[in-house]
Amino acid sequence: MAALHTDKNGFQKEVLDHKGVVLVDFFASWCGPCKMTGPIIDELADEMKNIKFVKINVDENPELASSYQVFSIPTFLVFKDGKVAHQFVGAMGKEGFINEINQVKTD
Repeated sequence: MAALHTDKNGFQKEVLDHKGVVLVDFFASWCGPCKMTGPIIDELADEMKNIKFVKINVDENPELASSYQVFSIPTFLVFKDGKVAHQFVGAMGKEGFINEINQVKTD
């Protein structure tokens, strides 16, 4: 199961109302680093079943990106029970993502 794509209309339900941990990937289709990290995020979505993975296209959802101060992409926000618990920017390998996600307690 790949990461779920949503927009400003689904954000409340898929991210803010979700009990637990959600990693949100703010990306754009023209962004080179985003193309590199996309498959890694999908792979993690398959492996880390206790975490929800959501992708937001910043070109289609500029108001959502600006409301979370997303100024460069890819930007990743980790939400826990609807609140931002961690934020990081830039492409990295799979282990880097796992380390970033693990900074948020996923119990």
